[in-house]
Formats: sequence, C-alpha cells, structure tokens
Amino acid sequence: MRVGEGPRPGSLDPIEIASRDEIAALQTKRLKATLKHAYEKVPAYRQKFDKAGIHPREFKRLEDLRKFPFTSKADLRENYPFGLFAVPREKIARIHASSGTTGKPTVVGYTKADLEVWAALMARSMRASGATPGMLVHIAYGYGLFTGGLGAHAGAEKLGCGVVPMSGGMTERQVQLIHDFRPEVIMVTPSYMLAILDEFRRAGIDPRSSSLKIGIFGAEPWTNSMRAEIEEEFDMHAVDIYGLSEVMGPGVANECVETKDGLHVWEDHFFPEVIDPVTGEVLPDGEKGELVFTSLTKEAMPVIRYRTRDLTRLMRGTARSMRRMEKITGRSDDMMILRGVNVFPTQIEEELLKIETLAAHYQIVLTRDGRLDEMEILVEARPYAASKEERAAAARKLKEAVKNFIGVTAKVTVASPGAIERSLGKAKRVVDKRVKGSE
Repeated sequence: MRVGEGPRPGSLDPIEIASRDEIAALQTKRLKATLKHAYEKVPAYRQKFDKAGIHPREFKRLEDLRKFPFTSKADLRENYPFGLFAVPREKIARIHASSGTTGKPTVVGYTKADLEVWAALMARSMRASGATPGMLVHIAYGYGLFTGGLGAHAGAEKLGCGVVPMSGGMTERQVQLIHDFRPEVIMVTPSYMLAILDEFRRAGIDPRSSSLKIGIFGAEPWTNSMRAEIEEEFDMHAVDIYGLSEVMGPGVANECVETKDGLHVWEDHFFPEVIDPVTGEVLPDGEKGELVFTSLTKEAMPVIRYRTRDLTRLMRGTARSMRRMEKITGRSDDMMILRGVNVFPTQIEEELLKIETLAAHYQIVLTRDGRLDEMEILVEARPYAASKEERAAAARKLKEAVKNFIGVTAKVTVASPGAIERSLGKAKRVVDKRVKGSE
C-alpha cells in the first residue's frame, strides 16, 4: 500500500493542533452564542428550554450544557418543514433532506455562511485523508437532497482539487471513467466501492494498477476488515468520514491518514457528548454510549444536544488535538442503513398499511449478496386476497412504494395468511443476516 506521512503541520488550521484549553475556551464562547441564538430565534427551542427551566444565560462552562434538553429526530418531524430554522426563509441558501420515520423527510437548511463553513470542513477532512490541491476527485456519492454528493463536491473544490461529479450507479461507467480520467481520490460508500472492485475484475483491469491513492468512505458503517480488503486490492488508503444531515452533512469528523485510529471530531464547530442511551447521563471519555452533537457555528439551523442514535466512545486526540470518536459500532434505535440510505421499519409499515390486501404482519430480512446489501420484505396477504395473482399485484405495489417514497429497492415476498411467525412480546421486525463486527 502507498504509505503517506499525512499533511505537514504547517498546512493544518491552527485550531487542529491547539491546546485543549484553547479548544475549550473557543467552544465555551461559541456555545454561549449558539444557545442564545437558538433561544431567541427558534420558538421550538425557547419552549423546550423554558419547559426544562433553563435559560442560555445560565450556561457558564462546558459542563453546563448537560442541563439543556436533548433534540431528537422527532423534534425535526414535529417542526417540518422549516420550524427549526433560525433565520428567515429568504436567507436560506440551500435546503437538503434525508429520510425520516414517517415518510416525511428530515429537512435542514443552510445560509451562505453555513455552506462556506461546510465546504471548509469538508476540505479539512479531505486534507486529513491525504488529499492535496491539484488532485482529481471522483465523487460517487449521490447528488441531490442527500448531503453526500454536494458536500463532497464543495469540499473538493475548496481544497483546490478537480472534481468528477459522477454520482452513484452505472458501475461499468464508474470503472471506465476511473480508468480513463485517472483520479487520485474517490469518495463513495464503502459497500459500493466493493461493487466497483468487482467491476474492475469483471472488466479484466487490475485494481492495483489504478490511479486511486485515497478513498474517503462514509454514509454507512463499515468494518476494519473491509478497510483492509479495499487497501490491499487497490493499493490505496481507505479513510473513514462521518457526518449526518441534521448536524451538517459529511465532514463532522474524519480519520487522519497518518494514524487511522478513530475519527477526529472538528470540535471548533461541533461539541460532542456520549450519553447513556437509557438514562441520558453524560458518560466520561472512553465509555461507550450514544453520540450527541451540539453545533457551535450554524446560522440557519442550530442543533442543541442532538441525539444521533449512533453508538461510539470519545477518546483523546492523537494526530490532532481534537478528540476522536471510535468507528460507529451500531445504533440505539431500529434504523437500518442500506447502501447509504437511512431506512426505518416504520416507514415500510406505513407503506404496506396503505395496501388493503396486505396484513400488518411483516418482517425485514437484510442480507449481503456479494458486495452489496439486499433487503427483502416478508408480508402477509389478507385472507380475502390470498390468490397468486392478488399476492403478486400487492408485491409489485409495495415494491414500487418503497422505491418511490423511501428510496431503496427491495425484494417483496407476499406470503399466505399466518405464514409470518407471531411474537408473544415485542415483534422482531428486522432480521439482519449481514456480516457484523469490526474485526
């Protein structure tokens, strides 16, 4: 594998190698401003703070943040579409959205200044991954409402790189353009990178002979064994990036290519906490729990103590002064990530309940066919619609609804009434047969 030393200290932002006291002082200053901004400009936050009996002026030090209430995805749903915006709609420069649990998307907004910060943090993330100005970046993240494609694009241009805005799909063409254009960097989901690897082999092209030196992978959990395979097969660095639309998009945290020992959180713009997912108690660094983020510089849509539902732990900095978060090991809720798309069982339930010939009993089976994750939805026909033709029609209808409203392709099997095993307790909606672990 090509071994790189990583960015030179002189190329780093000063805050990346600042002392912990300097970082804490900046965070305290920015948190005071963020809490005040959210309270004064967002009625929903003002109501939450008042109900909790806490006011922004009571924030004096970083430990005081734990007195403020959490924000959840439910808050975003309840205030759909623009209820959490802290600036007039006319000052919103861009809107992104991701899937939610009820069919409504989770909406986030950005001012022009927010977009500039996002681009700068994506550029910092890419630089930490080993990318340098002048490199050509092949972006295979999806463009559109999903934050991945446009976020990566802006960061690459901010860093001074050339961009191939390929987006997702058309795997054969992906390989052709990588072969012909010779980019040094690729940004894509790790599972799709393995599909690209298979296409290299099918085309008779040695992946180790490709121009790719750096892969920046995110949008879904991936294991260290997957990293090892990608690095060995392509003779490249495989680096992890983390983000979520509600907090900004990709670029909230990133591994450093010289260490690859966890993702450094860009703590000058996001304050991380890890909590007990049951009690909400803040856990000390080193203990595993649910990741929580508070934005420090967002204008359009500040987020206060947003519960990500991602499970990890915080660790001291190594290549940078900022703390690291361990690779995401799982979720504290029932969300599934399928090829970079967030999918909730309740989304599927909502769509199947719209089809009169289907019963409410269902199960979701996740498997891995070769390189890519697959989802099968097992449902039951109602007794009066159990003929072969009626079941086939219902399957087609549900498959189309899942594709159109959730954004994933699933196999749908409509079984006879009573075929799905009943549970005496909480129904087991998801059966995950994919390889797990981060060995």
